Amino acid sequence: MIGRLNHVAIAVPDLAQAMATYRDILGAQVDAPHDLPEFGVTVVFVRLPNTNVELLHPFGEKSPLSRFLQRNPAGGMHHVCYEVADIRAAIDQLRQQGLEVLDPEPKIGAHGQPVVFLHPKAMGGVLVELEQASRDSSILTGS
Repeated sequence: MIGRLNHVAIAVPDLAQAMATYRDILGAQVDAPHDLPEFGVTVVFVRLPNTNVELLHPFGEKSPLSRFLQRNPAGGMHHVCYEVADIRAAIDQLRQQGLEVLDPEPKIGAHGQPVVFLHPKAMGGVLVELEQASRDSSILTGS
């Protein structure tokens, strides 16, 4: 069901500092910040040859990410994202198998594709995001 690892998301208390670390010290390609008000986050993608790192920072006063950073003031891994060929089929299959999908109605994520999250209790304590793979993604082309 799952395809390639799309990204690992890291919550950061200081987005500018995290961007500078990846860009200036580690030499990675760092995208510009992008606000996702529906999710209450600002995201920045760090492009790597084999996957991406998604830097997450709270957007707005009611950001759910703020609670994460209160518990983890230095930041830390927030979730991993795997691609699936068909998000609705994946949701149906997972729910039939008893896994909790946090909000079973997909929302449009940072890449413009539908996404859902799986409850950490069902995934070994890790929040897992599933993202429908874009047409040019390796999951659909086989490359």
